[in-house]
Amino acid sequence: MSGNSSSLKANSSISEYVLLRAFPVKRNFGNAPEIKEVLWHPPIMHWLKCNIDGASLGNPGPSACGEIFRNSSSDFVDVFAYNLGITNSLSAELQGAMFAIEIASQKGWNHLWLETYLILVTLAFKSSKVVPWHLRNRWENCLHKISPMNFFVTHIYREGNQCADTLANIDISLQTHAWWDHVPIQISTEVSRNRIEMTNFRFC
Repeated sequence: MSGNSSSLKANSSISEYVLLRAFPVKRNFGNAPEIKEVLWHPPIMHWLKCNIDGASLGNPGPSACGEIFRNSSSDFVDVFAYNLGITNSLSAELQGAMFAIEIASQKGWNHLWLETYLILVTLAFKSSKVVPWHLRNRWENCLHKISPMNFFVTHIYREGNQCADTLANIDISLQTHAWWDHVPIQISTEVSRNRIEMTNFRFC
């Protein structure tokens, strides 16, 4: 039945196209979607990569940030999520970046690659004017912490940042802080996909 339905739709579309061509009607065809490959890359040897994401229900609303540290073998090193109470998505993402830097500094991880979905976070490392005033002091402290590190930050599309995105959304429902000593089952499939460098696709 579904095959017959598809054939009818196709025939209908062709008939409409033939009719339009028979009359002086301007035809506007939509642009085909652009498809981008999105690939998560591990860091080079001796570096750690931390993917971060913030989630907010309502913006402002209940919010959390999630983060996963992985090494050059794509093995997880640390996985955590913080419930942030009521805030907005920018604040959640910035706090995720600050937690990552504070943890790296505390543990002596001096080669850190931070990757985020929100471009505003990457801009905040160039100008603190992007950072809300209530986070400004803590942000400046984090900039001081990364000054002796080998550090850089990059943007990645959400399709390549699904582990951190899922962690943030998990923690909104938990309404508490969470730290895992193993890969949570909710992201295990995506961690495996990242490890073997499977491509995700973004339709623009």
